[in-house]
Amino acid sequence: MSSFQVYGGKKLGGEITPQGAKNEALQIISAVLLTAEKVTITNIPDIIDVNLLIELLGDMGVKTERVSRDTCIFQADDVNVQYLNSDAYHKKSGKLRGSVMLAGPMLARFKKAYIPKPGGDKIGRRRLDTHIIGFEKLGASFQYNSDGYFYLTAPELKGATIMLDEPSVTGTANIVMAAVMANGITSIYNAACEPYLQQLCRMLNQMGAKIAGIGSNLLTIEGVAKLNGAQHRMLPDMIEIGSFIGLAAMTQSDVTIKNVGLEHLGVIPDKFQQLGIKMNFVGDDIHIPSQDMYEIQRYMDGGVLTIYDHPWPGFTPDLLSIVLVTATQAKGSVLIHQKMFESRLFFVDKLIDMGAQIILCDPHRAVVIGLEREQKLRGITMSSPDIRAGVALLIAALSAEGKSTIQNIEQIDRGYQNIDLRLQALGADIKRVV
Repeated sequence: MSSFQVYGGKKLGGEITPQGAKNEALQIISAVLLTAEKVTITNIPDIIDVNLLIELLGDMGVKTERVSRDTCIFQADDVNVQYLNSDAYHKKSGKLRGSVMLAGPMLARFKKAYIPKPGGDKIGRRRLDTHIIGFEKLGASFQYNSDGYFYLTAPELKGATIMLDEPSVTGTANIVMAAVMANGITSIYNAACEPYLQQLCRMLNQMGAKIAGIGSNLLTIEGVAKLNGAQHRMLPDMIEIGSFIGLAAMTQSDVTIKNVGLEHLGVIPDKFQQLGIKMNFVGDDIHIPSQDMYEIQRYMDGGVLTIYDHPWPGFTPDLLSIVLVTATQAKGSVLIHQKMFESRLFFVDKLIDMGAQIILCDPHRAVVIGLEREQKLRGITMSSPDIRAGVALLIAALSAEGKSTIQNIEQIDRGYQNIDLRLQALGADIKRVV
């Protein structure tokens, strides 16, 4: 198992360009199953989760042509539907949370689908109820296998009015992909409206779908009989952009993040500015100047700042780990409230071992008391529990005194493309040990 060896305490500098968005990629690449024509996708991130999904499509019979490292042409004109009922598919798809996104397109075009037990991060319960209930409203039926798989069939999908119990991004995307080829009109209330879902809807419309209300929490979809090919470019990864902002602040570095897609970042820059981090916005770039100290804001009545996750346009839960670690060297205190996942804050024990002052109140809340750089974090040996916590620990290691070893870095590789090489280009002392 590979690990990172990191010697921290070095100021970094230079420019870095974010990869394509992981969470968008899992939706967009799944959607190629909706048509027999060619779909060209660019700015694809070269990461484990995305590559595994592309490999799954290849196993299903989807033709994949790698034009370049970040560009693929897909053609799903000879899909082996029976492969989805094989042990090989069950084993491989069970490793990837994103494989659930194949269900909507498969139901829409091939009238059957399999959903494996969710894989990926160990960050708490990840319910499939929103997906399954949405498919049922459209006319699908399901059987639950004792091995943890859902088998869905839908001889005919019909438009329906669907009220989601939660604005799930993957749930909304899955239902949208099923509904675009259903008979009649589908209305989805309480729909997620994240930029990546907007991207999916725009690509589907380019393919011939009829989706109205894009960017709102009410989507109206008029089903069509057939979809065509398309060309699509993915947005920059907002989670990686936020990670680089936190990294620059923690290491007192002067870093410019290039081509960030600023109009799609929502409140992300605002939340880091609430930690006292200075940013200059130059065109579509974010420049973070070197800061000796950054001070966490308080509320107008003097109360301690709370940063919490919330559906878009609120703050994404994927960046709370980054905000938390960044606050450890700030001046002031902040309450981090992770509402969505009950196990995502359990990595803070490693930060405490490094010397951070953190009070874990319960599985969802932690108070961070900034060290004000009076005491540096110290290097330790630790393991990456999930993608985002893994990068938070990597940021801590890069700011710490001495050597840190981060194990189980396959979790980091699932979401961050060649992160060691890209950080080395900024001057980081990081080495991958196989």
